[in-house]
Amino acid sequence: MGYEEKEKALIRKAEARYYQERLKEVEEEKSHKEELKDIISSDEMPWEVCQQGTIKHLLNEKMDTRIKTLDIYMQLIPAGSRSGKHRHMAEEYMFILEGKGHSLHWDVDMELGEEYCWKVQEMPSKWEWERGDSVYIPPNTIHQHFNPDPYNPVRFIAAESRIMKYMGLDDLEQLENAPEFEEKS
Repeated sequence: MGYEEKEKALIRKAEARYYQERLKEVEEEKSHKEELKDIISSDEMPWEVCQQGTIKHLLNEKMDTRIKTLDIYMQLIPAGSRSGKHRHMAEEYMFILEGKGHSLHWDVDMELGEEYCWKVQEMPSKWEWERGDSVYIPPNTIHQHFNPDPYNPVRFIAAESRIMKYMGLDDLEQLENAPEFEEKS
């Protein structure tokens, strides 16, 4: 019984060099690391007005830094405004630098059958925060941030792991755009 697969296991119709290629890639990556940035000056950190709002990328995989596991940005929410509303697989962490506001979180359950589908809670939970607070956003949670102050902006740092992307599970869904974003055709 244990040797029944032997005939098929030893069939040799295809050849590959995957392991050798991987060794070469690792060596190339090591030499490329010397070219990557250890320090990013403030003027090298790009601003973006996107569907999620006004953000300044502090670390991003497109920025040629040594950091391989995190994307970190600073978000600015103008007085009386809000962020976009979105969902992503990776958990997220926020640190509030300036201002006072709240976030709405909609937990999302997954149903797995022939296909998978998302079931979103009807009522969100409300999380109030202010300068100096840390806010945790669980994986796959729909969330949106609000600045009710009519005079002062909110500013926070957000960090998200790239691990889901590297595992092939990256999922990002924009459900509502921030008011500051204008679609360009």
